[in-house]
Amino acid sequence: MRKKVTLKQLAKELNLSISTVSKSLKDDKEISQKTIARVKELAAFYNFKPNALAVGLKSKKTNTIGVILPDILNHFFAKVLHGIETEAAKKGYKILTCISNESYQKEVDYIEMLSNNSVDGLIVSLSQETQIGNQLAHIRELKRDNIPVVLFDRVSDMIDCDKVIIDDAKAAANAMQYLIDSGCKRICIITTIFNLSVGALRCKGAKEIAEQYDDVLCHILTIDDSNQIELMIESFLQSNEIDAILGLDETAAAVSVNIAAKMNLKIPEQLSVIGFTDGLLAKYSYPKLSIVSQHAEKLGIIATQTLLDRLSMDLSKNTRSITKVVDTTLVLRDSTLSKRD
Repeated sequence: MRKKVTLKQLAKELNLSISTVSKSLKDDKEISQKTIARVKELAAFYNFKPNALAVGLKSKKTNTIGVILPDILNHFFAKVLHGIETEAAKKGYKILTCISNESYQKEVDYIEMLSNNSVDGLIVSLSQETQIGNQLAHIRELKRDNIPVVLFDRVSDMIDCDKVIIDDAKAAANAMQYLIDSGCKRICIITTIFNLSVGALRCKGAKEIAEQYDDVLCHILTIDDSNQIELMIESFLQSNEIDAILGLDETAAAVSVNIAAKMNLKIPEQLSVIGFTDGLLAKYSYPKLSIVSQHAEKLGIIATQTLLDRLSMDLSKNTRSITKVVDTTLVLRDSTLSKRD
């Protein structure tokens, strides 16, 4: 028995777009008879029987959006998903959600599965492996096949598509400026996401502010093993005189608060701490953690609106891609000092 193939696999073997294969199977007048014959011959060889939605491809809407997240346990992505679902439901759309678990291959597989099942478009945040390897061909294929995609949070300048982001560099710069304005002089930037686009931008923004002050000493602690995060932060604090920590993710900041308590460091009198993402760790830490709020739910709503706006356009026209920036807010709680006059 020959293996079952998908529309996408036929297109790949024939070196044609999915749209061309789909139209060929319907004897579309736009396609040459020679190409139609090639497509039907290979389809017959594999006993390929497309479902009505796959053959129709984008001629009819399914009112379904595909969503691919790198990590559902992360509070930020959970809130983004809530925003996506809320806005999609309001506009009469359902969502199909897949979790790549930071895997490039899973991301590729899920994009293939969702596009073959004729979702109208996709909302994607790139996995860690995708960004580290800079492997983006599977995203480019979506545009080639006229499947709209909106990238959010973790994006790439090498992909021409709609994007929804925060200004990560500016957000971290604002947080660093607040620490300096409150009197902090020996500041450590701690990151577990230095190999992601958002982590690199945050580090860049914070460093640029610190470098403007001759009397400010800025350290950077990068942690690539989550199992070592407590040990590395404790070891660093024991070896260095630090009066502030800027955690570029929620985990780094929350763990720093716990380690400070273990070392009997008073927060914020001896150590000020600011983190990213307004999750449960920040709200229920003791003392409560000052954070940069990325307004995750709003970001999800805007990503959905952006995709639906794109779906309402004529996809055959070369319309310029857009990037929307969601403003962040510095939420001050008990882990930071007040600004000095």
